[in-house]
Amino acid sequence: QVQLVESGGGLVQAGGSLRLSCVTSGIIFSIRTMGWYRQAPGQQRELVASITSNGNTNYADSVKGRFTISRDNGKSTVYLQMDDLKFEDTAVYYCNAAKVFPGRDYWGQGTQVTVSS
Repeated sequence: QVQLVESGGGLVQAGGSLRLSCVTSGIIFSIRTMGWYRQAPGQQRELVASITSNGNTNYADSVKGRFTISRDNGKSTVYLQMDDLKFEDTAVYYCNAAKVFPGRDYWGQGTQVTVSS
């Protein structure tokens, strides 16, 4: 059974920091590209950051320089360090394990991040 369990969300003031974690089980974590997505009310889910199996990272323009994605293959966990948070970062944040052919991708249940202005 595949599980992706996010934690670390919460309420923070603008300019503050949060660190999200996503612990996975039931997948071969080390070979998967992992990503963090977010969805604000009334908006589409968007990619925030991703990290490949060999550590290459990609960020949305809106978070470059403020967010850092990392992974610990030994713990099957991906992290998202979020610094200098802004009101517009408020959203539900989801962890994603990208599909590996011929399988499928997987999603966590989401964790709420609320930034007060």
